[in-house]
Amino acid sequence: MELFDVAIIGAGPAGSTCAAFCAAAGLRTIVVEREKFPREKVCGDCLNPACWPVLRRLGVADRVRALPHARLERVEFVDEAEIAIKRSLFDDLLLRRARALGAEIREESVLIAVSKIWGGNWKIDIVRQTFGARCLVGADGRNSTVARLCNLLPRPERERVALQAHIPLPHDFGNRVVLQLLPEGYSGQAPVNDTGLNLCLVGTPPSISALREWAERRFSLSREQSWRTITPLTRAPVPVAHNNLFFIGDAARVVEPFTGEGIFYALRSGELAAEAIVRIVADDGDRQSAIREFARAHAAMYRGRLWINRLARAAVLSPRMASQLISFAPLSTMLMRLLTREIVATAL
Repeated sequence: MELFDVAIIGAGPAGSTCAAFCAAAGLRTIVVEREKFPREKVCGDCLNPACWPVLRRLGVADRVRALPHARLERVEFVDEAEIAIKRSLFDDLLLRRARALGAEIREESVLIAVSKIWGGNWKIDIVRQTFGARCLVGADGRNSTVARLCNLLPRPERERVALQAHIPLPHDFGNRVVLQLLPEGYSGQAPVNDTGLNLCLVGTPPSISALREWAERRFSLSREQSWRTITPLTRAPVPVAHNNLFFIGDAARVVEPFTGEGIFYALRSGELAAEAIVRIVADDGDRQSAIREFARAHAAMYRGRLWINRLARAAVLSPRMASQLISFAPLSTMLMRLLTREIVATAL
């Protein structure tokens, strides 16, 4: 049976970043992805400033800036120095970078089973193929198949739904992100290039139809407008570090998409996992030390940020209360400054 140093399930930003760093370090790396890239994905499409250091270390920052994108100069919170890039372009670039660095890529491949074998290695079964790996990485999103097969996938929290579409950019929209609280939930809006707008809606299952009708009226959309969807929006985190099993990106921890920080969490967690895996495969000192350091760094990545996500979740579940809070002028001004600083003022 063919044996790899690391097998990464999922080729989103977390998986491709992890694969690129592992391959660059000389590890025999394979990425298993069920879809064919490029593909679109439900996302706000925003890259926060915190992403740039990781992208520079990956050697793709200039290539990312060369993709069609919109430069976002301000965040507006509406009561009712990011850029935005379509995920089809961004994710494909990262995957191509991992391939160029030596990672083996298997697209349109569905994970069927994982199990432990001799030496503590992993046996990985995909359709019509079986191979082994010394380390396994779950980078396959909020409904992680790896976590489910390992009996680690938590039950979802209170169910909510997100819809996303790319629509024509309204005239004079400007270089801004709009986060709009509505009675039924909230909407996020951001240009992705000179002609397109990313439109996201978040609500509960009973309210999502009303949100969609609001969007159709607000942006003059046809009832036949195509929408992508995801659910659940949040769930309890998965323990991220095991003996030779790691979870990164949304497979590890799903947070409210209100701040658009998901891509940063994906990139950075992929880099952190690669650092730990390189040490484990090289047998460089204490394996458990590498695992503990990854777990600590992963937890630190979220520290001081999650309160914003919890506030946003409360806004969806109690939108009228959130609207009243934001309409209170002195508190509103202070709150908006705090939120904006957390979202866009990360050092480059």
